[in-house]
Amino acid sequence: MTNSTNSNLQPNDIAFGLFNEASEHPRQYGIRELKIGESKVLDFAVGRVGTLEAGVILSQICMGGLGQIELAKPVVGLGLPRVVVFTESPLLACIGSQYAGWPISQGEFFAMGSGPMRMPRGKEEILNRYDLHRPSRHAVGVLESNEIPGEGVIQLIAADCGVDPSDVCLCVARTASWPGVVQVVARSVEVAMHKLHELNFDLSTIVCGAGSAPMPPIAVDDMTALGWTNDAILYGARVELVVDTTDDAVEEIAEQIPSCSSTEFGTPFLDIFNKYGQDFYKIDKMLFSPAEIVITNQATGRVFHAGEIRNDVLKLSFGIE
Repeated sequence: MTNSTNSNLQPNDIAFGLFNEASEHPRQYGIRELKIGESKVLDFAVGRVGTLEAGVILSQICMGGLGQIELAKPVVGLGLPRVVVFTESPLLACIGSQYAGWPISQGEFFAMGSGPMRMPRGKEEILNRYDLHRPSRHAVGVLESNEIPGEGVIQLIAADCGVDPSDVCLCVARTASWPGVVQVVARSVEVAMHKLHELNFDLSTIVCGAGSAPMPPIAVDDMTALGWTNDAILYGARVELVVDTTDDAVEEIAEQIPSCSSTEFGTPFLDIFNKYGQDFYKIDKMLFSPAEIVITNQATGRVFHAGEIRNDVLKLSFGIE
């Protein structure tokens, strides 16, 4: 059985190199470099729309440098470009790094934290389950926010990660921006893996993953962008995984993986979100999935398929005639 963790890979170190690449070419990426206390913060898109190129490198940083991200030709029937992602280290890239599993709160500041900085912190159940607590020299993270974090936030992150504040490297982007949109829509494989986790599937048996989802237009505000980026995954993402396990392990949960397994399926996300008073925890967990899933079991050669793309819901959500 293949275990997709590689003890020689250090996502924070790889992401640190990408962070420095972005820092050294601020005009190319359309970003601003800030010094907050002893820490370097890269403003990818706070209060502005930013650039697509910044979205690609931000997504790579978020995956600990273990994912390939590209923008591809438009989705047939929608006319929107696709965000395509591929990783051969899905457990480290998606669960150890990309998953937004760290709610960061300090004073009036709040943001969900993602990126490889979550591994040296190591306080999430899913990280402990797969032995993904990894001390690191650097703590590289991504905050989805329209506000620059203050020095107190930096100190909180440094303390939790066991590093000096000078070794905290943060990237910040609002949701209603190109960097924000790309890095969220690049989570198609991660969303599939998290759904599999909810279904008690052994994520260490996933060998590699590829995903594709449409890139929504830029929204006028972050709440609308939240809805559109969720819909891009729920109704527009196709994910392909290669696993090394028994056919029974896949067959018993395959039909439960895509978003159509939820009773909420078929309605734009913002309508669902508002129905529950904008409380994520009241929404059916089964909804948070890609629209379509293909799983190939390399141990047997069998291929499993479930779900479907729903361009009609995407057009309704995005206002496409």
